[in-house]
Amino acid sequence: MQPQAFYQVVADDFAAVDGIIRKQLTSRVPLVEKIGDYITSAGGKRLRPLLVLLSGKSLGYEDEQLRLLAGIIEFLHTSTLLHDDVVDMSGMRRGRSTANALWGNAPSVLVGDFLYARSFEMMVELGSMEVMRIISQATRVIAEGEVLQLSKVRDANTTEATYMEVIRGKTAMLFEASTHSAATLAQAAPEQSEALRTFGDHLGVAFQLVDDLLDYQGDSEALGKNVGDDLAEGKPTLPLIRTMSHGTPEQAALVRQAIQKGGIEDLESIRSAVEASGALTYTAELARDYAERAIACLEVIPANRYRDALAELTHFAVARTH
Repeated sequence: MQPQAFYQVVADDFAAVDGIIRKQLTSRVPLVEKIGDYITSAGGKRLRPLLVLLSGKSLGYEDEQLRLLAGIIEFLHTSTLLHDDVVDMSGMRRGRSTANALWGNAPSVLVGDFLYARSFEMMVELGSMEVMRIISQATRVIAEGEVLQLSKVRDANTTEATYMEVIRGKTAMLFEASTHSAATLAQAAPEQSEALRTFGDHLGVAFQLVDDLLDYQGDSEALGKNVGDDLAEGKPTLPLIRTMSHGTPEQAALVRQAIQKGGIEDLESIRSAVEASGALTYTAELARDYAERAIACLEVIPANRYRDALAELTHFAVARTH
């Protein structure tokens, strides 16, 4: 299955979700619409709403509510992007200037708040207290994950366990909420709901592991962001943590110093060190392991093209180069 085929099996639903997003961006304040439209039209994979659609449909759920849920999840994700770019002082995302680079930090944060608020208005319209519980809890966990990551910036003593806690919060949680809320909306059997929840978690972990791997293997044009951004911010991601624990003393010292001071002056030396230490191979293998565990979760889901798309999407997520 080619990557575009993931979307093709739910093409009509995806188009409807785009319509929901455009409608819900309406505001009496022009700048809200302008920034909201800019960030939502940036392209991107829109994996999270895709997961909502594929998960619900794999269980035979065809109600219009599924499209609304997909829109809710995309609004939540977009709001986190606006906030993250301000926190990280990012100037580029998806190959173009970030909203904060164009309009400033304050408007970006406030429009992110608008999108959060709009998503909760949409949840009220959805009318499911259980879905609201899942998504509101996920929103809290995501915020905690971001704060935990922030607290570990330039901390060269960050452990692999803490790193996994960070990525489960800041990334995997919304993947999990996407699949879990869709299963809940579809009134799935308990074992199927739990399987899809766990699938989302494992896929989200795998996805972030590859993201962190590409920060040292990719190139800026393909990634749509600056290579070495994590290092510049002093973020101790797994390739760096693994190099410090399993590299040579010289490699470990180089990475430790780079994390503590931030910046990308030593980027090429760091890239060579994480490659030579085996840290990139380790990270890639761990991502594949989580992907395989995710796919194994789908065994209790009925065999159909939507389940197949979920499995193929997982393979694609760990094989991607951007």
